[in-house]
Amino acid sequence: MPSRKKNVFISHHGKDDSSVSDLKNLLASKGYELRNSSIDSTKPNNASNEQYIKNEILKPGVDWAGTVIVLIGDKTHTRDYVDWEIKYAQKEGKRVVGIYIRGCTDAELPESFKYYGDALIGWNSDKIIDAIEGKDNSWSNPDSSCYQNPHKPVRGIC
Repeated sequence: MPSRKKNVFISHHGKDDSSVSDLKNLLASKGYELRNSSIDSTKPNNASNEQYIKNEILKPGVDWAGTVIVLIGDKTHTRDYVDWEIKYAQKEGKRVVGIYIRGCTDAELPESFKYYGDALIGWNSDKIIDAIEGKDNSWSNPDSSCYQNPHKPVRGIC
């Protein structure tokens, strides 16, 4: 039974939707409950107007969350909504944590994440919790080697 709860917005590519529940289950096994305000398969969205989606769905979701998690898969960097969510989170002063989805071995980062990310980590429950809690600001590759970010964000270190 989870004993710690965290309000988060999990930004992700739709094809990686199963990783949202995988992440929630992974952390639940450590007694950590993620309450997610993003659009996912548990609360599908049929809207098609971009401004409506941003202003009426995504903004309130990011505003409610204390941390924005970006699930990094092989096509995440191509998603305009992910890029917008990262920029909006940074504007609102939210912590932005990148997590490589399980099994990811090589993925480009969303461009905005390179500038505004606070931490970048692999699929490790203890490291994920520390990053969400702000105890870990490291940046690593999927194989745990140090990620060398040419943009050197102010908030992230290696």
